[in-house]
Amino acid sequence: MKTPTRFEALMQVADCFSTQEAMAEAFEVSQPTVWRWLNQSKQLPAEHVLKAEEVTGVPRHHLRPDLYPVDLAPGPRWHGVDQRVDRYQAAVLFNQARPSKRGAAA
Repeated sequence: MKTPTRFEALMQVADCFSTQEAMAEAFEVSQPTVWRWLNQSKQLPAEHVLKAEEVTGVPRHHLRPDLYPVDLAPGPRWHGVDQRVDRYQAAVLFNQARPSKRGAAA
C-alpha cells in the first residue's frame, strides 16, 4: 500500500466530515481556515495533527511526516506514558505550564 502524501492524508481527514463547517467546528477554527488548509497550504497545521488522528484515525505520520516520522522508534515509557514528545508538543506544554507574568505582583 502506497503511503499518502500530506495532502491526500488531509483529504482523508476532510472525508470524515460532512462539510467544511463540521470539520471547522471539530478543530475549533473557522470554515475559511479549513478551506485554506484544503486549497492553499494543502497540509494540516502542526497544532491540529494529534486531534485529527484522535478524531479520524488518520495517522499522524501520514498527516505530517516532517514532525512524526514513521520510522521513529518507540520512546521510553514512564508510568504508562510515552515520554517521546516532539518539539512542537513540548513547547506547547511548556508554555501552558508557565505562570502568566501579567498577573504577577511587582
